[in-house]
Amino acid sequence: MKYQPCIDQCTCEGSHCEGCGRSHQEITDTKKLVKSVVDFIRDHEYENPEEFVERIGKSILKKLQKPA
Repeated sequence: MKYQPCIDQCTCEGSHCEGCGRSHQEITDTKKLVKSVVDFIRDHEYENPEEFVERIGKSILKKLQKPA
C-alpha cells in the first residue's frame, strides 16, 4: 500500500476518507502517533525539534530496510 497524505478534502462517511483514500482508522492512528511525538518533544523541551524529527525519520527508514 502506498501512503497518501491528507489533501484537505476530508470525509467521514464509510470506512475510508474520500479525499486521501486512507482508512479512518489509519488517520486516527496517525494523529495519535503525531501527538505522541509532539508530546515527547515538548516534554523534553527540545529547542531544535526539526533536527529531532529529521533524525528519527532517518532512523525509522534505516530500521525498515532491515528484515523484520
